[in-house]
Amino acid sequence: MSTSFAEENYLKIIYRLSEGHDDDISTNAVAELTQTKAASVTDMLRKLAEKGWVHYQKYQGVRLSPAGEKIALGIVRKHRLWEVFLVEKMGFNWDEVHEIAEQLEHIESDSLIDKLDEFLEFPKTDPHGDPIPTKNGVMPELGYLHLSDIKAGKRCVLMGVAKDSAVFLQLLTKMQLSLGAALHVQEVNAFDRSISVSIDNAPAVFISHEVAKNILVKLA
Repeated sequence: MSTSFAEENYLKIIYRLSEGHDDDISTNAVAELTQTKAASVTDMLRKLAEKGWVHYQKYQGVRLSPAGEKIALGIVRKHRLWEVFLVEKMGFNWDEVHEIAEQLEHIESDSLIDKLDEFLEFPKTDPHGDPIPTKNGVMPELGYLHLSDIKAGKRCVLMGVAKDSAVFLQLLTKMQLSLGAALHVQEVNAFDRSISVSIDNAPAVFISHEVAKNILVKLA
């Protein structure tokens, strides 16, 4: 059964909202991310339910069916592979690729995406550190920590971001924070939980708690 752009976007958004928990997703949450009126969202959720891609009950929320999750993971896979291509092969910055990949993710050719994956030498993560689902729809567990949870004196490596908006990525670039950067947490401020961090052995800089909680790391 073929899917429309709108249906694919809804399935991807429901998947995004459901990551990390098993609770049903509210119609309002979907409406907020799609920037669509709740009544229009309800109509789409009913259509998706009729096709067997979601489980939906009015006033109780929505969750993906196994078939819907498979479609959503396929879209996520295409999106993240295209982001790798755009950064590694086309020279785009990591803050420039999301909207372009939003368009490319709707290409239907499975053989093209398989060739793209092979051409890129089967990357495990995208330019923002997000895991890339396998061809069989398995999402790798990376086990990253939030920089905001790292204690003073610990060293870690920047592995990804929890928020990939262009303005956030531009801020990180301005602070010389990029994937693979070696971080040494020197101090955690008890008042506002801001942290003092040395980046690649440079003099320490202060990072707000809001920024730190959206930076994903692994201990060095």
